[in-house]
Amino acid sequence: METTSAVTALASLAQETRLSAYRALVAAGEAGLPAGEIAARLEVPPATLSFHLKELAHAGLVTSRSEGRFVIYAADYAAMNALIAYLSEECCGGRPELCMPSHPTRKKHK
Repeated sequence: METTSAVTALASLAQETRLSAYRALVAAGEAGLPAGEIAARLEVPPATLSFHLKELAHAGLVTSRSEGRFVIYAADYAAMNALIAYLSEECCGGRPELCMPSHPTRKKHK
């Protein structure tokens, strides 16, 4: 991943609604979620969510597909992993094991 792409991806996640939508999509897995369901979960108007999903798509973090009258969004895991790899490629002076989470559970942030 190039620096410009990383900056675009990080900038798109640097907003509460977009970050929440992205986390919901990551949790949903490859099947993704319909836009209406994401809007309902986040309690945001569909038009507002559409704007935020467009930003995530522009950053390459989500994909969309049509299924009948629904638009299904899904996290692009390859892009997510590329961003994580970019952020941690020179982790801890050559000791990448230090970048691993210390335990599998963590507090949920709202």
